[in-house]
Amino acid sequence: MPSGDALPPPTDAELEILGDIWDAGPSTVREVHDRLGVARSVGYTTVLKQMQVMHRKGLLRRSERFRSHVYEAARTRPATERQIVAGLLASVFNGSARSLVQSALAGRKIDARELQEIRKLLDEHERRTK
Repeated sequence: MPSGDALPPPTDAELEILGDIWDAGPSTVREVHDRLGVARSVGYTTVLKQMQVMHRKGLLRRSERFRSHVYEAARTRPATERQIVAGLLASVFNGSARSLVQSALAGRKIDARELQEIRKLLDEHERRTK
C-alpha cells in the first residue's frame, strides 16, 4: 500500500465515495451504497468493488474489527484537494497560480462575501510566505 504522500490522485468515482465518507465519517460499504443510491442508481457490488480497489490503492483504510468492514479516508479532504490542485497547476496551468485563479474566476459571478474571503486568504498566504 502506498504511503500517504505517494497516494494516486482519486478518480471522479473515487472522489464521490471519498466525499461521502468525509461527510459521514467511517462507513461500511452498505452505508456508502445506501447514501450514494439516493442521488443515482448504483449497484451494491459496484460500490463494494470500487471501495476494495480504493483500499488497495491506499485511498481508504479498512478496519476489520467489526463484522462488517468499516472504511475511512486515508487522507483528509484538504490534503486531497491540495494534491488535485497541484496536479492541475502543473499539468494544465504550467505551474502558474495566477493562471489557475484567473481561470477559476473567469466567467463566474462571485458575490462580495466570497470575494472578500478570497482576498483574506491571499493576505494570509502573503503574510505566511514573507
